[in-house]
Amino acid sequence: MKLYYCPWACSLAAHIALHEAGVPFENESVDIRTKITASGADFNGVTRKGYVPALALDNGEVVTENIAVLDYLAGVYPQLGVEGPLGRTRLVEALAYISTELHKSFKPYWHNGTDEQKAVASAYITARMRYLGDTIKGDYLFGEEPTVADFYLFVNTRWAERFGVEIPAAIAAIHERLNARPAVQATLKAEGLA
Repeated sequence: MKLYYCPWACSLAAHIALHEAGVPFENESVDIRTKITASGADFNGVTRKGYVPALALDNGEVVTENIAVLDYLAGVYPQLGVEGPLGRTRLVEALAYISTELHKSFKPYWHNGTDEQKAVASAYITARMRYLGDTIKGDYLFGEEPTVADFYLFVNTRWAERFGVEIPAAIAAIHERLNARPAVQATLKAEGLA
């Protein structure tokens, strides 16, 4: 497999998941503005969507969209998912919540929003994180081991730190536990973020 990523982007979650799974994979950074990969290739040749993550599988297929990539990885590497009859459903539910309620709410910070837009976004993000904090089932969102949903949440808590958005204590505790994991440290180093 080959993961196309961009530092500070949501592709960090898939990058962490691959390290956490301990499987061999390739990775290549992408300049999202120019659509050029680190090797000088046109990223539009990988996906016409032009954004990360993109996961090129060994059979030549490419999976895009963060939720789909993370769901795929949890399916192939069950230790990254949630067990039980509703495990996959609960995992997709969490991924969708993080994507639609947290991730998209950072838009004013990434796209030169006004101070008022940022203040509204900050309050909204904190409230949505507080909801997640109230649902934690152990050291991580679903128990004693992290899942791909935790890795996606970690991306959002890193953004919150970067932009000064308040992180509720329960979510901050998950962030700190994740930040201490070897796979997370290896990924941050690989992306030049540590």
